[in-house]
Amino acid sequence: MNGPGFYQSRLQRPGAVLAPMAGYSDAPMRQLAAEQGALWTVSEMISARGLMGGGDTEKLNLGRPYPGEQGRVVQLFGAEPEVLAGAVARAEAWFAPAAIDLNMGCPVPKIRGKGGACLLQTPETAYDLVRAMRSATALDVSAKIRLGWDHDRSVEVAQGLEAAGAALVTVHGRTSAQRYTGEADWDAIARVAAAVKVPVVGSGDITTPGRARECQRTGVAAVMIGRGAVGNPWIFRALASGQDAWPDARERARTALRHAELQEQFYDDDTGRLTLRPLRKVLPQYLPDFPELRGPLTQVLTAGDVRQVLAPLLGDGGAELTPARPAGYAVSHS
Repeated sequence: MNGPGFYQSRLQRPGAVLAPMAGYSDAPMRQLAAEQGALWTVSEMISARGLMGGGDTEKLNLGRPYPGEQGRVVQLFGAEPEVLAGAVARAEAWFAPAAIDLNMGCPVPKIRGKGGACLLQTPETAYDLVRAMRSATALDVSAKIRLGWDHDRSVEVAQGLEAAGAALVTVHGRTSAQRYTGEADWDAIARVAAAVKVPVVGSGDITTPGRARECQRTGVAAVMIGRGAVGNPWIFRALASGQDAWPDARERARTALRHAELQEQFYDDDTGRLTLRPLRKVLPQYLPDFPELRGPLTQVLTAGDVRQVLAPLLGDGGAELTPARPAGYAVSHS
């Protein structure tokens, strides 16, 4: 379902959301998460100015859907209302998203002054951006924030976003200054969820279904999973179905190979990403209990290479491998 009410309709069912992660939540990863029952997925963040500057086209891989993709939210970043409004219209025309999200949480220094977490220092600008984005589309517009720039002002910011017309607010339980250090503050997220009427999605440090359910009890409408879903799309299946069974090594190896095959299929164009170099950081996380595979998997160039490395687990011959430690949701995937 596209159009107004997308978030409310998806939140009627159990499950979790795939977070936007630069370098990770591209089309192949979104496809695997969606197939395992993610409530929705969010694209890697896209520069609004880049979309409007003429250099990008509808073939832009950051926004381009995989064939048949649905339930995908496109995330934009920027700091100028007129540019964001134009980018929303262009993203809707090119990428057929289910909703549009404003990035207010990226702490990376290179985008300072261009949006991201910088907006937490001047939230009034963010409210203007949301209003401008809403004026450009009938789709739901949401925003993803951190607790603040260097101290917690998340309740104030979330209330301002709600007043500006945001249909949903996602809160990552750290300040921008923290980057990814320390622990996510779920008490702060709970305060936001209690302070606004729109749905609040909570994010931070979820690597197991059990932890996701604990966080769900803080009053959020859903949880968003980032690093905990890398090499682990089954966490969405567990939360959608209530069945926490950890896949055996063969299923995980088959999915790692499928991820590689999807990567080759999606990037089969002139982008220069025809090799699997971007997946070298991902593939070993499917099989953390087989550390001897890490080295070979970080050298692969093609899906054929992945098949060869994983042959003992795929049942394609070769010496059998023994897990170095028990696998399961107790294994960290962060």
